[in-house]
Amino acid sequence: MMSNTDGMVVLGGGSWATALVKVLLENMDHVHWYMRSRERIDYISEHRHNPGYLSAVSLDTDRLSFYNNISEAVQQADHLLFAIPAAFLKESLNTLSAAQLKNKTIYSAIKGMIPGENKIVGEFFHDAFHIPYPDFGVITGPSHAEEVALERLTFITVASQGKETRNFMAHSLKCHYIKTIPSDDIFGTEYAAVLKNIFAIAAGIAHGLGYGDNFLAVLISNAALEIQRFVNTVHPIHRDINTSAYLGDLMVTAYSQFSRNRTFGNMIGKGYGVKTAQLEMNMVAEGYYATKSIMEINRHYRVPMPITESVYRILYENVAPSIEIKLLTEQLS
Repeated sequence: MMSNTDGMVVLGGGSWATALVKVLLENMDHVHWYMRSRERIDYISEHRHNPGYLSAVSLDTDRLSFYNNISEAVQQADHLLFAIPAAFLKESLNTLSAAQLKNKTIYSAIKGMIPGENKIVGEFFHDAFHIPYPDFGVITGPSHAEEVALERLTFITVASQGKETRNFMAHSLKCHYIKTIPSDDIFGTEYAAVLKNIFAIAAGIAHGLGYGDNFLAVLISNAALEIQRFVNTVHPIHRDINTSAYLGDLMVTAYSQFSRNRTFGNMIGKGYGVKTAQLEMNMVAEGYYATKSIMEINRHYRVPMPITESVYRILYENVAPSIEIKLLTEQLS
């Protein structure tokens, strides 16, 4: 196992944070864990599982230190792993200064945009806290927290422009049920992770409306092309969009029963209003916020994005899903 000097702070209290804590404890002597709720911390400390997320996962609390003060938490190690929903990240960090994160290595397991900023997480940390890009890493799928918790074989991509940054996290996560894939494409993997949530909402809407697997296959094929067009325009480097960090992550999010974005879309397709679906899920569907951000970003790039535009009209302009998806079918090939 790694020494405590190579420790990690995990920030977030949801499913993905819980799964990542479980995985890190496979390789590390000790993990520091920040979450806002003191009540939840006390419960986990006593009962050894997270009551709200992945409650079947038993946690070795003897090797965990808990914090509900973020300033105190970030002091504990030089490696910080964020798994806070993107919609709440800016607010969660508003008490921190750039000086407090200086010389820290920042990793993001967040798959969303910063609302109001229209930035992926790496850009936000770079601009707001002056984190050099080689000191920033992205953890992306295809990976659902639920399957990681069940120790089902999962491939995780760790992307960073810094070789030491990606190697450290790849080594930290690798275990008998996790294989890690290195990448230097922090922009492409982050944007692909954002976009696949939008397309999972589209898949859910179509399913809720009664469309079958034949149409969903066409929808996801076109979604992959939409990802390719967008990421190659925004950050044009050589990348293979058919690899697992891009196409694989899209497929698992669009098809899996564990996908909260697909679930959210399915509810919309069945007639739920946006606010009602959000309340009933009691979980954040990152694709809802991402849809608006990507649309605003694309006003500059003008990439053809018919699926994203359809999801936006359904979620933000109250166009009837049945009408919008029928119109979308005329644009796909």
